[in-house]
Amino acid sequence: MRFTILGPVEAVAPGSDVPGLAPRHRAVLAYLLLHAGAVISTDRLIDAMWGPLPPDSARAQIQTTIAAIRRMLRAADADRMLATRPAGYVITPEPGQLDLDEFTSLTVGAPAVSDDPGAAVDRIRAALALWRGEPLAGLTAHYVESARARLNGQMLTAVERLADLELARGRHDDLIDELSVHAAANPLRERLRCQLMLALHRAGRQTDALHAARTFRETLADEQGLDPSHAFGKLEQDILRDAPDLRPPVTAPAKPQVTSFLPYDVPDFTGREDELDELIRLWSGNNTGVVTISAIDGMAGVGKTTLAVHLGHRLADRFPDGQLFVDLQAHTAGQPPLDAGAALEILLGQLGLPAQHIPASVADRAALWRSELSSRRVLAVLDNSLGVEQVRPLLPGTSSTLVLITSRRRLTDLDGAHALSLDVLPATDAVALFTAIVGERAAAEPLAVLDVLQLCGFLPLAVRIAAARLHHRPRWTVAHLADRLRDQRRRLAELATSERGVAAAFTLSYEHLTPDQQRMFRLLGLQPGRDITPEAAAALADLPLDDAETLLEDLLDAHVLTQHQLGRYTFHDLLREHALATAAAEEAPDARREALGRLFHHYLHTAATAVDHLYPEGKDRRPRVPAPDFPTSLPRDESEAISWLDSERANLMASGHYAAEHDWLSHTGRLAATLHRYLLGHAHQGDALALDDLALRAARRGGDTAAEARTLIDLGQVHFWWHGAYEKAAEHYRHALDLARGIGDRRAAADALQALGAVSTRRREYDRAREHGAQALALFRELGDRSGEARCLTYLGIVHERQGRYEDAHENHRQALQVHRATGSRIGETVVLNNIGLVHQRQGRYDEARHRHHEALELSRRFDFPGDEAESLNALAEAARSMGDLDRAATEHDSALTLARESRYRPEQARAHDGLARVHRDLGRFDLARDHARQALDLYTALAVPEADEIRTFLTGLPSAGNAPEPPETSAAGRPEESLPRPPSGWRARSDGWFGGCFFPPGVMCSVGSCELPGQTGTSQS
Repeated sequence: MRFTILGPVEAVAPGSDVPGLAPRHRAVLAYLLLHAGAVISTDRLIDAMWGPLPPDSARAQIQTTIAAIRRMLRAADADRMLATRPAGYVITPEPGQLDLDEFTSLTVGAPAVSDDPGAAVDRIRAALALWRGEPLAGLTAHYVESARARLNGQMLTAVERLADLELARGRHDDLIDELSVHAAANPLRERLRCQLMLALHRAGRQTDALHAARTFRETLADEQGLDPSHAFGKLEQDILRDAPDLRPPVTAPAKPQVTSFLPYDVPDFTGREDELDELIRLWSGNNTGVVTISAIDGMAGVGKTTLAVHLGHRLADRFPDGQLFVDLQAHTAGQPPLDAGAALEILLGQLGLPAQHIPASVADRAALWRSELSSRRVLAVLDNSLGVEQVRPLLPGTSSTLVLITSRRRLTDLDGAHALSLDVLPATDAVALFTAIVGERAAAEPLAVLDVLQLCGFLPLAVRIAAARLHHRPRWTVAHLADRLRDQRRRLAELATSERGVAAAFTLSYEHLTPDQQRMFRLLGLQPGRDITPEAAAALADLPLDDAETLLEDLLDAHVLTQHQLGRYTFHDLLREHALATAAAEEAPDARREALGRLFHHYLHTAATAVDHLYPEGKDRRPRVPAPDFPTSLPRDESEAISWLDSERANLMASGHYAAEHDWLSHTGRLAATLHRYLLGHAHQGDALALDDLALRAARRGGDTAAEARTLIDLGQVHFWWHGAYEKAAEHYRHALDLARGIGDRRAAADALQALGAVSTRRREYDRAREHGAQALALFRELGDRSGEARCLTYLGIVHERQGRYEDAHENHRQALQVHRATGSRIGETVVLNNIGLVHQRQGRYDEARHRHHEALELSRRFDFPGDEAESLNALAEAARSMGDLDRAATEHDSALTLARESRYRPEQARAHDGLARVHRDLGRFDLARDHARQALDLYTALAVPEADEIRTFLTGLPSAGNAPEPPETSAAGRPEESLPRPPSGWRARSDGWFGGCFFPPGVMCSVGSCELPGQTGTSQS
């Protein structure tokens, strides 16, 4: 078991299926780990998580969280690590299990190193390598900020200690970039700045060193009103007069550290000398600044990756800036090809760039990649490529770099690339490879060896499998192996000629299975997903669960299955093809379809059960799936439901795609309808869009108008909520409404009307929104559909709030909240709580507003609704800004922006940028305000919403660059005075924004007896 807190908080157990933890669970786990070995009481945990204002349910949440952590530890067979004591809880990781403990032992706990500074440097660098970004990343509990500051302080102390050692060794040139980064991030850290100044001075950059000193003086004076220490001043004067004491020690030049990410180079690599010579000649010590690209193509199993990796190791010393490797996953079973953006993120990370410095867009990442390589000498292996379009963004510009690309396809359109097509091994090389694995028996039967190699098609992978089989059968002769291969090969005529050798080698393993194992092997080849669990395998084979799990373990032992996670089994991709071909040859078509039918029924029934746990209010809206005839294990609560759905999502999607391609129309449609709320609520909008598209085509192909209408509404929700494509959403909703009315489907008509009302609300067409909402509400009430009624009430409440009818809005939201709580709709409750908070904000009741938004935030985090969490944080920030707490507003908007970006929730990204622009304007940070406003404008323009004009006006009103005034004086409430409303003549204003008995946020004008907001009026509170 391995715990990491020096970066994202994670718990990993290699070879075990460790259930994931929700953010709050990770926060409690991290707090226990920070105090490992100490007993922590429940009250202390509550204080750490929520501070002085914990929710009423805090104690119950802590107990639930401890139970979740125990389940995770139990899955990794480490449950004894967390113990309950009379005074609380204590966690005791063993040495090597916690990265913070390892960091401490390498730094604070290190022995005296004055006699061996090189060893001390190695220890500290090993300690710093444990950091993977911001410590406690992704956590937002009360204790996190102070704990993160302490951890960062420990890291900086190690950096400073390292710098002292490296400066003493004369390594100033190597330190400058590293110290510059840390000094920029910590501008008031004097010791770091002194080390940077000394390194610059020793590198002959006296001007830069003095500039660094002046910058520190000015920053310290501006932010703290202080002068640097006497030691700083002395160093500055010594640099100015080039004091001899500052000159570097005379040391032997250190060998630069080279980072290699190349996989293991097989020790018995054999042959391919002509190909290696050709590639080495192509490179030929290139020093011209021109990128050399070699595209190695060939059939599966021919050894493309092995050759590229071997060449990389042979040429490693010619690339002092590193050897990089990325698997592009073009032919990885159950995995989509890696997109260019993800590949660039991996490569930039291998170059040493922190994650927070890697831009979001593919174009920006590609530009940064080219920039980073422009002055480096690097070897990069781009393995398992799909084609030219996948690798083109990954190619450097001008650089002394060698790029090796492997692909099953010939990359003929890759300009400037040297193509090398690999064929099977020549007989001599194949004999050498076989002999290297088998040993003396091969030398004793040379003719039989040639027979085996020919039966294997001289394909390296097949040769290795056959040779390894013989190696582990000491009583077999080579001739016996050849006879067995010869007999089995005739049974696989369906495979392409070039694949027969591989199939024959795989068939050896198949032959030694029992009949039950062989049947399971064949049926597993039918599974369209990436892996399979014992429960799914039991359904596929129509067996009791224990029997299915026993067979899977038998196949694992026979090395025809692999296991990357406990309880999940998968094939090598070639073995999968072999299993599918064997099933086609030995299983009747009806038997194959029946097996897949049982598997799809298992997936659909379990998914329906899981989604019902998460969204119980929608049970009657989703397809009812009867329990299967075979026994199965079902999720028992919300935690198990989300865990199962997250683990099986890829397999569920694969089953939907397969069903759509093979005219299994009912499965695709029912699966899409079942999974829609889960996929949409948990930010899997790409999957939701793909599955709904398949379901729509299936409904139209099958002539199912009712299913078509429902799917159009679901598609509209994806476009509306996540993409902000409101016109596209409205188009789907209008089409659905026409279809629903045509067939008399009142529920679908009500849903479409309510959704059209939501679009109108977003466009501020409030009268139309109210009209749609009233029609939908009447239909829902006629149908007795309480869930639909609650959704309608929520949107009508939003309309009332926007038009200043606050009491009506409160009443709508109150009724909606009552229904959602009665039906168990957590997502509905979250939405309503946020909207109640917004009404309170419009009324100037900011403490009540923040209380409601906090309730919504707590629910969204507890049930992992990332989109709603971003909405809650943005709403909290807006309330904080209205209260004058600008620092809190900035922090909460920043958190919302991060979440919205991670979940690709465009409307909330725009809202966060908008809010940050206004907060920074209020703080006098006009450059930051302008930057965020422009990003908000880009998003609002793409969304085609009225906010685009408002933020455009906001931008126009900002001072031009270079002419920004001094930040305004702030009021007692913390807001700039200039942003406070001005009272009419005869009214007396207080400094916190109150006058005449009312509180008026910026932009609200007062007249006698009424408050007037832009475009609307309402009764004042005076």
